[in-house]
Amino acid sequence: MDFRDCFGRDPEGVWRAPGRVNLIGEHTDYNDGFVLPFALAQGVSVAAARRDDGVLELRSLQSPDPVRVTDAKPGQVSGWAAYAAGVAWALREAGHEVGGASVLIDSDLSQGAGLSSSAALECAVALALCDLYEIEVPRPELARIAQRAENDFVGMPCGIMDQSASLLCTEGHALLLDCRSGLSAQVPLDLTGLSLLVIDTRAEHELVDGGYAARRAACEKAAQVLGVAALRDVEDLAAALRVLDDPVLRRRTQHVVTDDHRVQAAVGLLRAGAVAEVGALLTASHLSLRDQFEVSWPEADVAVEEAVRAGARGARMVGGGFGGSVIALTPVDREEQVRTAVTEAYADRGWEAPRFIDAVPSVGARRVS
Repeated sequence: MDFRDCFGRDPEGVWRAPGRVNLIGEHTDYNDGFVLPFALAQGVSVAAARRDDGVLELRSLQSPDPVRVTDAKPGQVSGWAAYAAGVAWALREAGHEVGGASVLIDSDLSQGAGLSSSAALECAVALALCDLYEIEVPRPELARIAQRAENDFVGMPCGIMDQSASLLCTEGHALLLDCRSGLSAQVPLDLTGLSLLVIDTRAEHELVDGGYAARRAACEKAAQVLGVAALRDVEDLAAALRVLDDPVLRRRTQHVVTDDHRVQAAVGLLRAGAVAEVGALLTASHLSLRDQFEVSWPEADVAVEEAVRAGARGARMVGGGFGGSVIALTPVDREEQVRTAVTEAYADRGWEAPRFIDAVPSVGARRVS
């Protein structure tokens, strides 16, 4: 099935936005901190054409049911279509005159794997609508608009990282993003002799179920108790932990502050060409996410442990948590051993076999046709 089969005419263009893997810096984005994602080769493509009736008609090759939206408000659209409809709504809320469109969506990015398929969909639709209606929006601003679609239309209180990664990343680089200022820098990610292996644990996550929002609320409460705008502003961690009486707030704060430091350390290593040494930071981040932020899950813990045992330089869960994927920094000559070790460990526990993706730092969102 192609665009003509769905809509009886040819599209005016095709746009593509990638998923992302965050190398390090998890749950730091909504704390005004630092993150270091890179774009994947896998992503979401949309073919689109304008229509003059104001209707946004959405079809997906991964879903049998078309969705028609007319001037929808938050809460009126659900499921995958909400991410696309939310972008049209957010563009209009930002003062941009966006009309109707016929949109066909296709994806080679695993949903529920923690690789930001939702942001990829948002960014591909955002680029398409801007091009169709000749709207000029700087990409950092477009990332904010896509974030608002997810925050206020879908109801998922994500930070700015995923949309920024999809729109701003460049091939062969990671993106150092200051989530407070919006400033970013491209950091070389030279994987000579190494691979970044994504392990889809097959434990799907659903971030709108409350766990993510609870972590964000705890961080905001800790910042309020500490008298800072966000946990990014904590300069003396030991002193902060003495102020916080609630053990949960202490754990959440410890993770955010130390992961911000790990991002900066990773950037220094990458710029020095010491990519393999980033592995230890990945493993430290995972242990913090498991023990301090409490968002890991059994399949991720086993994948990290087995990957490191089989020769990976380091590994950690990626994404918001509660399911999804693990990334392992692995010497190329140990990659097969890592795949085998994780697969066998899953089989021993009666779990569904993991899926593996070679994560290649790739180009960001763009018009492809």
